[in-house]
Amino acid sequence: MGRSKRGVRFPHSNGQVSGSEGRRSSFSDASEDGGASPTSLRARAQSQLAPVEEQKPPTAEEEYQKKKANFITRTFWTLCMLAAFFSALFMGHIYIIIIVTAIQIISFKEVIAIANVPSRARSLRSTKSLNWYWLATTMYFLYGESVIYYFKHIVLVDKVLLPLATHHRFISFILYVFGFVFFVASLQAGHYKFQFTNFAWTHMALYLIVVQAHFVMNNVFEGMIWFFLPAALVITNDIFAYICGIAFGRTQLIKLSPKKTVEGFVGAWITTVLFGMVLVNLMIRSKYFICPVNDLGATFFTGLECDPNPVFISRTYQMPEFFFLPPKLANLSFTFAPIQLHAFVLASFASLIAPFGGFFASGLKRSFKIKDFGDSIPGHGGMTDRMDCQFIMGFFAYMYYHTFISLHKVTMGSILETAITSLSPEEQVELVKNMSRYLGNQGVVSEKFLQCVERTISN
Repeated sequence: MGRSKRGVRFPHSNGQVSGSEGRRSSFSDASEDGGASPTSLRARAQSQLAPVEEQKPPTAEEEYQKKKANFITRTFWTLCMLAAFFSALFMGHIYIIIIVTAIQIISFKEVIAIANVPSRARSLRSTKSLNWYWLATTMYFLYGESVIYYFKHIVLVDKVLLPLATHHRFISFILYVFGFVFFVASLQAGHYKFQFTNFAWTHMALYLIVVQAHFVMNNVFEGMIWFFLPAALVITNDIFAYICGIAFGRTQLIKLSPKKTVEGFVGAWITTVLFGMVLVNLMIRSKYFICPVNDLGATFFTGLECDPNPVFISRTYQMPEFFFLPPKLANLSFTFAPIQLHAFVLASFASLIAPFGGFFASGLKRSFKIKDFGDSIPGHGGMTDRMDCQFIMGFFAYMYYHTFISLHKVTMGSILETAITSLSPEEQVELVKNMSRYLGNQGVVSEKFLQCVERTISN
């Protein structure tokens, strides 16, 4: 019996690891019964049999050139993103909305791509189409909610848009039901576990990316400051966490990100709070940033007009009298705008809580054994890698604004919605007549206008 020869190469492997082992880990690495799939077992056996070829470690010069090229690429695309962002910021709210929309679509694509690899391997062509259908349905519902809420005075008086606005939620639900029925009809024997896992994965991506991006978009409508301030705080915290970590870092913060240190975490918090105070003091000087959107065509140079929210108006606060304070401190007073206290809260959230969105993304990538979610931005990885903290920060800013800052007052849009949806046509006509008489008695409209209204209604 002949002995086996050492170093024999198998002709079908060419000394390389099988392709299924080379790609990133995915849902298809496990069979329906929970064990390893036959394909992965064969690939693993071949990789064990194939001889290992030693690769020469890169020289110091090659390592330097690689880092230099990566630094140049990263810096160039960083400047490009900053230029595009600030250009959109000064050109108007509609351009920021376009950018937010593009970000959520690209991020959703990157996240579901992790599951789309095994769907192609299983020849499940309907999976990818269904994922994009879920995205379109969710965006239709969320964008419709925003448009109806902020532009009632336009949508509810249009003959074409009125039925879509009044039945928007029902239409959105029917669209979702169609997708649900199509999903159930597309289930195939032998792939049930994968298809239901993909269903849950897609809905998780919709919630963590699309739904949270919807609240970021609503922040734009409430005033540019509620979009720009949270985003700037997260970016500032990320930069100073890196700087403080290099300068003072000694103690590891969390195992998911070994390079994160407690010193960098605390140092970034302090610097982010200081930056937030300075930035807010500059932004409240411009009504373009503090006014809600009442003209989508407005730019930084044309500006907006509104009655500022009281949080943007400076006040003088007297030090309360405490028995343990000396008399000189009892007359001490401070003058500042309340928004600076709110900026402290937002900066603290951006520093202490928002980074856990990044830690969550790191854990997700580790579970699939991938370095980045994609390669949408050269030198930076995927869009999701850059936005992992921004989504939760924007969500918090929306909830905080509507809880502690927003003025809950009656608007023309809300009154118009009540009149259109709650009054009969006869009652609506009577409302117009009474409002016309009131305006005439107040001298707002002329007598000729009242006669015209009366004659038109009578006819």
